Amino acid sequence: MPAPMIDDLELAAVQILRHEADAGFARQRVAGLDGTLHQKLGRRSHRVLIAGYLLPATAEADLAELQKKAASGEEVSFVADITTALEVEKVVIEQFRAEQRVGRSGQIAYALVLAESPPLPPPAELSSFGGLGGLDGFGLGDLGFDPGALGDVLGEISDLAGDVMGAVDAALDAVQQLQALANLADLGNFANPVKPMLDKVGELGSLAGEFSGVLDQARKL
Repeated sequence: MPAPMIDDLELAAVQILRHEADAGFARQRVAGLDGTLHQKLGRRSHRVLIAGYLLPATAEADLAELQKKAASGEEVSFVADITTALEVEKVVIEQFRAEQRVGRSGQIAYALVLAESPPLPPPAELSSFGGLGGLDGFGLGDLGFDPGALGDVLGEISDLAGDVMGAVDAALDAVQQLQALANLADLGNFANPVKPMLDKVGELGSLAGEFSGVLDQARKL
């Protein structure tokens, strides 16, 4: 049987090699139901327990390498017949123990616990108005809710808001122009037939400053 390998380190004198798996069931009691309902939440990482000896010829170098890997906490590759069907790509050294016994010169006993370290899933993506497809990963489609439709509605609202703000800008420009006309000397006398209208325009124009502040706040929103 080929010797197990941790990265490029061969474990030649393995005495025990054990695989443990936990399916990740949560037990739920249901009133009136005989027995226990098992809800699968997702399995836990595969774990492999290894115990053996580091042989005298390379014991010190192999021990130093194992201690270095265990202390770093970094992922390592692991190959063994016992994990052939598990598709385990990377593991971490969860526990490490070494023991030097009297009477066996240069031979070191060790025990390892390896735990599967799966790759992280891709992050959920949330785009701005017009695209909320990243929310599909949250199961909204299962509830009869279409995130894409929401994105379309939000896009229309955004366009409508832009149209409204454009109209407000145009109205403010017109008020400011009429106010400028009201200040012309030849139109400001009492005999002018459009004087009452210009007075009202002047009153409206005096509100332009306050309205501009409100408009700035609206633009920020």
